[in-house]
Parts: sequence; C-alpha cells; structure tokens
Amino acid sequence: MSISRIQVIGAPLDLGQDRRGVDMGPSAIRVANLNARLRSLGYDVVDAGNIPVPIPEMSAPGSRQAKYLTQIAETCRRLARQVRAALRGGFAPLVLGGDHSIAVGTVAGASRHFREQGGRLGLIWIDAHADMNTPRSSPSGNVHGMPLACCVGLGPRELARLGGGSTLVRPENVALVGVRDVDALEKPHVRRSGVRAFTMRHIDERGMQAVMEEAIHIASHDTVGFHLSLDMDFIDPAEAPGVGTPIRGGGSYREAHLALEMVSDTGRMTSMEIVEVNPILDSGNRTANLAVELAMSAFGKRIL
Repeated sequence: MSISRIQVIGAPLDLGQDRRGVDMGPSAIRVANLNARLRSLGYDVVDAGNIPVPIPEMSAPGSRQAKYLTQIAETCRRLARQVRAALRGGFAPLVLGGDHSIAVGTVAGASRHFREQGGRLGLIWIDAHADMNTPRSSPSGNVHGMPLACCVGLGPRELARLGGGSTLVRPENVALVGVRDVDALEKPHVRRSGVRAFTMRHIDERGMQAVMEEAIHIASHDTVGFHLSLDMDFIDPAEAPGVGTPIRGGGSYREAHLALEMVSDTGRMTSMEIVEVNPILDSGNRTANLAVELAMSAFGKRIL
C-alpha cells in the first residue's frame, strides 16, 4: 500500500491490567516528538487526539475472570470507529496505547474497512506474551492478556465479535513474533488456534530476518495487507525498561529495528499500533523514544 497520510490516535486505556501507568503512554510517545519526526519522512500527519476512556476510579471491575470487560469493549468500539473512519479518509492509522487490550478495537476497525471492500486483513503481532488467554484460562483476569485470542475468535464474545459477527482475522493469516512468556493454560490455545507463533528460540536459532520473512508471508497471503501490533515488551528491558510487563531475554535494539524495516520494505502495512509504554517505570523517556524510532523504521526511515 502507498501511504502518504498518517492519523495518530491515542487510546490511553489502562483497565486491561493491574499495573498503572500505561494510560500515560500516548503522551510519552508524543513528547518524544512522534508527529514532527514522521513529518520529516514526508508524511502528512494529523493527530486526532485521544479517544475517551474510563479510568478504574470511575469503573466497577465486574467479573474477576475478565476485569473491566464491559468498559474495555466500549472503548474498543470507539477506537474501531475512529480507525475505520481514518482508513476511509485515506489515512494509515497509528494507534498509541494504553494496554494491549486496545488492539481489538484497532483490528476490528481495520478488518471491517477492508472486508467492506471485499478483502481480508493479515496481522503481525510482535510481543513477549501470546495474549491468547480466555476468561477461563487467565490466572489474573486481565484482559490485556486476551486480545489476540479475541482477534481470532477465541476470547470473550463482547470483544471477539466486535467486527459485526465475523472473526476479525483468520488465524492462518496471523504471525506472533518474539513470544517468550506463555501461561500454562494458554499454551493449548496457541497450539490449536492456527496462529503461527515464533518464539525467541526461533529468533535465536534462525535469526530475525528469516522469522520476519515467514511472518510477512503468513500475514500477506491472500490479504489486502496487514496490521502491525507492537508491544514494547517484545524488546529486552535493558533497552525498553518502561513497559507494563517486562520480561528478560527479549529482542535486541537492532532486531527490533530490522523487524520494522522489513515490514516497511513490503509496502503492505495498513495500520500500526504501539502499546504498553509505561512512563512511570521508564528512565528519561527511553522507551517512548525507542517507540518513536521503531515507528520511523516501520514508516520508511533508512540508514542511507
């Protein structure tokens, strides 16, 4: 796809997890000069501000198996409408989270837009976690551990059917890259789902280039293009300390950039989101600055 216009959309939701602070992620990324740096690449950048989100202080958590599910679903519906409108207006949406539960809204909006045009969407999900829990398997009841399951029709109905009754993305068009922390009851969901999961061992053994080549093929096969969902906890906490759920042994600085540069090379990215930046846990806004650098790589910045 030829992208010349980007719409930045903030989704500062933090109801999907227990650790507070990711609601400030969109501000931290904007402070890192996201919009001006994207404009330096020649894009027309429009910032749509933040969608309205509830906060825990004004919300009842509901079921312990899927906390704040009603509020998260409503937020994702709002986000889906904004993403769909951006695509219809000729913009590539760049969504800033918030916790990863907002991805259901981004994917729902993009999926519906392309389905109305007779096509289907692929998905590359770069993350330390599989995000394929359901309310029955989740040890915490935190919905930010369920969004990929929702995107392929396995999660709570309130989110899994957000696209109007259809599965948001076919599992065979989904690549999960960089996973290294999977809950015990979640593992069977990943294995049986049809989603292709590339763990950090795959990256260690095969290298990021080979893994991303296969991931891009999966997400591009018989699709109009793919959405890219980037959880900053994919990167090792030595490089990205300010994330909601840091896990040792993640991708390196250069592995992350290579993955995003390869995405850009395809010209098939339809939309992108960056999630789980937590400035409270960060040092000198390092993680938000890295998030902007990676967005630049995804949208075409090159060394030469």
